[in-house]
Amino acid sequence: MFGLGVPELIVILVVVLLIFGPKKLPELGSFIGRSLKDFREALDQREQEAEEKHSPAEKPPEVIVTAEPSAPTAETAEAEAAAPNDKTKASS
Repeated sequence: MFGLGVPELIVILVVVLLIFGPKKLPELGSFIGRSLKDFREALDQREQEAEEKHSPAEKPPEVIVTAEPSAPTAETAEAEAAAPNDKTKASS
């Protein structure tokens, strides 16, 4: 991974043992383990939040409009021309 072989790892473990002593090694190991676990959980949570943010949301409900005027057709234009104009009668 980093070019560390077995001899290098043994040297690192001996140095850590000399620095912290045999009584502190279990505490140090559990601290490192908890730290890695918390770090992984934070990464997983961040991934889930990113997926939720970028995933499409639920489809909004369809809006149904019932009183929408339609485009005039030839039949409605003829019917309007044949019908008497109510506005001219009311203003007279």
